[in-house]
Amino acid sequence: MSGPLSGMRVIEGSAFVAAPSGGMALAQLGAEVIRFDPIGGGLDHRRWPLTEGGDSLYWAGLNKGKKSIQVDLRSEEGQELLKELIGAPGEDSGYFLTNFPAKGWLSYDNLQQCREDLVMLNILGNHDGTTALDYTVNAAMGYPEVTGPEGYDGVINHVLPAWDLLCGQTAAMGLLAAGRHRDRTGEGQFIQLALSDVALSAVAALGHIAEAQILGSERERIGNELYGALGRDYITADGKKVIAVAITKKQWQALCSACEITEAMETLAAKEGLDLVGNEGDRFRVRDRIHPHIEQWCQKRTLEEVRRVWGQLGVCWGPYQTFKELVDQDKRASKSNPMFVNTEQPRIGSYLTPGSPLSFQNIGREAPLPSPLLGEHTDEILADILSLSDKEMGRLHDKRIIQGPSNG
Repeated sequence: MSGPLSGMRVIEGSAFVAAPSGGMALAQLGAEVIRFDPIGGGLDHRRWPLTEGGDSLYWAGLNKGKKSIQVDLRSEEGQELLKELIGAPGEDSGYFLTNFPAKGWLSYDNLQQCREDLVMLNILGNHDGTTALDYTVNAAMGYPEVTGPEGYDGVINHVLPAWDLLCGQTAAMGLLAAGRHRDRTGEGQFIQLALSDVALSAVAALGHIAEAQILGSERERIGNELYGALGRDYITADGKKVIAVAITKKQWQALCSACEITEAMETLAAKEGLDLVGNEGDRFRVRDRIHPHIEQWCQKRTLEEVRRVWGQLGVCWGPYQTFKELVDQDKRASKSNPMFVNTEQPRIGSYLTPGSPLSFQNIGREAPLPSPLLGEHTDEILADILSLSDKEMGRLHDKRIIQGPSNG
């Protein structure tokens, strides 16, 4: 690959979402990312959704562009091989990303024996080392208490593992930051990144912690309303759902013009002494008197009519879609978007695959590569990086210390 990170080599020991998504972000920018797994696959090798043949679309989605090696992680020989791989020499090597416990043979002190300037990032659940997953972290952050219909007396979990994904991107940034530090000082680095700290950092950045401490208040559940501004779902004449948002002055004026309610909103603003044009908070305060106007306009028009008018006048809006409708109908999720190509994934087939969402003006966008078969690059990696002979690799295969591509 020839992306901006070409030449960089990262070893990844991971499972589930956070660490694999961080490694994939680096791989899609050109880094050589080598993921190691136990023989037969790790905890996430068969995660749903599965094809009829039992192959994981989840695995294929989170490991694009990586190389794969299968090693017996319980054997001392296997552990020594991986230690050598993690600590292999090279100016752009010596990067290790993992969410496995950093202890025993995988402790930083132990791995540093092979390479003193090793950069290692270890993803934890909580900062004290206790276990946490995206779903348990999200439950504690307050969002399930404010998600769902107004008046609902329960909790609603978010189906998107947002904290895992944000953690993966933070991990990738952490490795790059530590690498820059190493380039300038020659020092290695052991970085710990707690999933719950990633979530807490975001919750604080969005003002929720200050809101609780300074205002002493609890955020109320408001359904699909956009807190502090105008935004909600509406139903069209043909029963389709759309969302319109007016955060800025320009968005508000476009929505009023499109729905032919400019005069009515000027009257409302004058009557209530509000600045609906320039103050998004004022729009939120009288949202119950604004929504009926937009609802009535939408109820008289089909989705295609809404699409045409709102598109022409610059309304900030979007349709509600299922995953299948997204793929079947939305040009953003098609080959017309340069991020996507059809990629042939071994054992699964050809389907729409994204590369990195970053588009560099003077570098060009790398075409996405498929995810590897489990153990697909075992022999290649051991020969090229550790200079093992065919005879030595044959011995390791015979002892089941390593394994090549799996058939299943």
